[in-house]
Amino acid sequence: QVQLVESGGALVQPGGSLRLSCVASGGSNDWGVLSWFRQAPGKEREFVSGIRWIGGKVSIGDSVKGRFTISKDNAKNTLYLQMNNLQPTDTAVYYCAARFGAIVEESPASYNYWGQGTLVTVSS
Repeated sequence: QVQLVESGGALVQPGGSLRLSCVASGGSNDWGVLSWFRQAPGKEREFVSGIRWIGGKVSIGDSVKGRFTISKDNAKNTLYLQMNNLQPTDTAVYYCAARFGAIVEESPASYNYWGQGTLVTVSS
């Protein structure tokens, strides 16, 4: 059983920055991919970015390309999402998700474990 705990969500003004963290534990650390998704009110869950845990191959969604950066610290079992130039359209609950496969999939159905989410609100 893999546990994922996100943190770092906050209220931020347009143009601001935030860094989200996700600490992973359990499951003998055998996840292949960790990814970030987000879900805005009334919308479907959307892939943001994902990274292969061994090797570091990254995939990033078109809506955040050039503004968001995913990274990881294998020694700390921690995933990060650096978010710059935030816009009101980035307002959502951000989730960390883990899957056992080695491919960074963009479909939420491909993930085995989820965190509880952290709220990011972008507003002036």
